[in-house]
Amino acid sequence: MRKLAVYVHGKGGNATESEHYKPLLPEYDVIGFDYKSETPWDAKQEFTNLFDNYCKNYDYIVLIANSIGAFYSMNAFSDKQIDKAMFISPVVDMENLITNMMKWANVTENELRDKKTISTEFGETLSWEYLCYVREHQISWNVLTSILYGENDNLTSFETINKFAKKINADLTVMNGGEHWFHTAEQVKFLDNWLTKFI
Repeated sequence: MRKLAVYVHGKGGNATESEHYKPLLPEYDVIGFDYKSETPWDAKQEFTNLFDNYCKNYDYIVLIANSIGAFYSMNAFSDKQIDKAMFISPVVDMENLITNMMKWANVTENELRDKKTISTEFGETLSWEYLCYVREHQISWNVLTSILYGENDNLTSFETINKFAKKINADLTVMNGGEHWFHTAEQVKFLDNWLTKFI
């Protein structure tokens, strides 16, 4: 049986991060999606093309997706043959995240609707089109899924991730003291142990 692990990076990441997973998954071919999209509608098209190109000759496919990469993947792959998903600090409620960022930036819905886009002091650009899209395209995800979440994730609350995990019947693992970005030696070791246990 030919097995493939597809890695989808988060914002600011890149496809070479997939190299980290190769020694952990010796039975799998491991590839990273080198995507350019910055919106879910662009990602849906780009991810679909990448998936169709890379995955057609495999019998068993695992998706490993990080942060917004998990959100883009759920938006794009709901009808694809994925046998298992491993989500690291996934963004699971984009509408909630956007409205939280609007609060941080003191931006109202009316302001955003009128101006269409608003740049924030914390480096994100708020978009009315983006907010409308995520409201109109609710995530529907039926893949067997395991989730890794850091206790101190600054983008997604525990209540939000726990609610999502229960909704899709996912395994949820919480690292005490973990952050949204798993990057310290301790955090990476925890991630690696989690991945090899649940994949």
